[in-house]
Amino acid sequence: MRRYLILILLWVAGCTGVMPDDPAYRAFVAVAQDVEPVAEAECIKQNPNRNCDFDVQLDLDPQAPANAFQTVDRNGRPVVIFTAAMLETFRNPDEMAFVMSHEVAHHILGHLDQQRRNAVQGAVFLGELVSLEGGTPEEIANAQYVGAVVGARSYSKAFELEADALGTVITHLAGYRPSVGVRFFEQIPDPGDAFLGTHPANPDRILVVRETIRTYGLN
Repeated sequence: MRRYLILILLWVAGCTGVMPDDPAYRAFVAVAQDVEPVAEAECIKQNPNRNCDFDVQLDLDPQAPANAFQTVDRNGRPVVIFTAAMLETFRNPDEMAFVMSHEVAHHILGHLDQQRRNAVQGAVFLGELVSLEGGTPEEIANAQYVGAVVGARSYSKAFELEADALGTVITHLAGYRPSVGVRFFEQIPDPGDAFLGTHPANPDRILVVRETIRTYGLN
């Protein structure tokens, strides 16, 4: 079913001016078919009660910037979405598989659920604090918003590093080389270590991947 969904998307891409025989799109289909079953098996092993039926999709909006992310649909099914522009950033299938494995790892590790809980806790804490100090409804609402943002980002860097580690293993199990895939970090902007940033510095991520490769004897 997933295979046909991807092929239908590729047919639509051809109708909108994107050639379905483009090597990047062919690579996407192949990588998704390799990574998805490995991700599902790993998800079931770690979380037998979690929805592990991954849906890998392409966003064909020509205006969408290069991006890949994990979310869930209204039924709780995990969805991994790549934009068309994102596919053009990969230099080889190993990089594509590494990023895809990283995204599925977020769901397997429950990061989206944890992020939501952190956001709620942050909103409640800061909102109550301003309320106890006699804040107006508007001030309380603003405090809740700030608290939610801070709460959601509190552990985001740690989540990224955890997903990098598990994604490294999934990349290997899917038949790709994480030692090559990790080089993707060499060509994207380094976010550094900004306060409340959502991603850790690229050197930190590369270090985690290399340590995981060494620990498990991967390639």
